[in-house]
Amino acid sequence: MDADEDLPEPLAGAVAEFARHLAAERNRSEHTIRAYTGDVAALMAHVARLGRTEVGQLDLAALRSWLAGQSTRGRSRATLARRASAARVFTAWAHRTGLLSEDVGAPLATPKARRALPEVLRAGEAATLMNAAADDASDGDPVNLRDHALLELLYATGIRVGELVGLDVDDLDRERRVVRVLGKGRKERTVPYGLPAAEALDVWLRLGRPALVAATTGPALFVGVRGGRLDQRAARTVVHRRLQAVPGAPDLGPHGLRHTAATHLLEGGADLRSVQELLGHASLGTTQIYTHVSVERLRKAYQQAHPRA
Repeated sequence: MDADEDLPEPLAGAVAEFARHLAAERNRSEHTIRAYTGDVAALMAHVARLGRTEVGQLDLAALRSWLAGQSTRGRSRATLARRASAARVFTAWAHRTGLLSEDVGAPLATPKARRALPEVLRAGEAATLMNAAADDASDGDPVNLRDHALLELLYATGIRVGELVGLDVDDLDRERRVVRVLGKGRKERTVPYGLPAAEALDVWLRLGRPALVAATTGPALFVGVRGGRLDQRAARTVVHRRLQAVPGAPDLGPHGLRHTAATHLLEGGADLRSVQELLGHASLGTTQIYTHVSVERLRKAYQQAHPRA
């Protein structure tokens, strides 16, 4: 039985209720709900294959055998870590709601995921990207004005692409040069941006956006050529296309600019806790990956430059 096959009614009902819990009580994103629900459905399919038809028959041995089966199928450590997390969230919820007499997933260990160091732009490459966008925007074309403002804001703030396209005009405090961002878990934070981003945004709002807005545009800060709110795919296309013109630059998307902003902040002397707050990371451990990026770049520079490296 696969996760997408019919489950016994008690198991299928538990999966559906768990999805509603994630949406209504935990304010999880659609992406997280879809991933966690799929993981739990796969777990319930495994439970059914063991001949069990009730959530109350789930135990730690079944959880471990499910993860072990995933591992033998070649699932990555990152995928196994997420599925273990989904299982723990599910068993905690099932225990609270009385479906389980105890939280059998609490002792379940998380397989440690290997974290690849993210690719980032060098400071010179970032400057080339922004200068090229500014040069293109000098022709007054509204799309070029938008792209320049979009790139400057992404690099200045390190916000996620979903946060960027969700911005409204009123989320900008142009006098204080800060932007109000609604992040993961609908947590709000305020992020500052610098003068180059402020200037690009001012020109976009004064000359570019009025040329693209339509009756149905609404308050969206960034809009597409048809007047609707710019979507994530279009924003990613802008970043990829613009980076193709930067000699030697890696092919990064908006998340690459987020990595770049964080790395450059730390290399410039910002403390880790401040960068965590700016990026909206729930855990300082997530932010620490950027210290490894900085150290790795320093190591490579040393090996290339030092005669006795």
